Amino acid sequence: MNLDGLIVREARSDDYEPLLALEQKVVDAERPYNALLKETGAYYYDINKLISAQDTKLFVGEISGALIATGYVQIRQSKASLQHAKHGYLGFMYVAEAYRGLGLNQVILQKLVSWGQAQGINHFYLDVYAKNSSAIRAYEKFGFQSSLLEMTLNTEAD
Repeated sequence: MNLDGLIVREARSDDYEPLLALEQKVVDAERPYNALLKETGAYYYDINKLISAQDTKLFVGEISGALIATGYVQIRQSKASLQHAKHGYLGFMYVAEAYRGLGLNQVILQKLVSWGQAQGINHFYLDVYAKNSSAIRAYEKFGFQSSLLEMTLNTEAD
């Protein structure tokens, strides 16, 4: 596979169904890292809001009319303890398996960060599972650094 004919554009309302399918691909890709994800009915995003919200930009990568990549940046209030009042939060980062390793994630990340910078945002955050080494490498390649590790404890009896 290659990226010939790639179009990176803002998501539109008529992308809803393909985006819903990509969301399930994200959930499926993250199942190995989180045994607590529901087997069915696991949804992460309000896709319509990601498309329409003024403080959010959802981009898609498209080849021959098929959506093969996605990612959003949302402007959020930062914690009062931080030097910056607002930051960009990145999510819904996905590249179809056939197109991985071609730099598409970097293209999407650049679009997201550029849009955030145009809104006056200079600090960006995202969440990634600690054991998802391929995603971590992709984000580090772009310049992200590990910052905070979320830890969990399940006290439910087996």
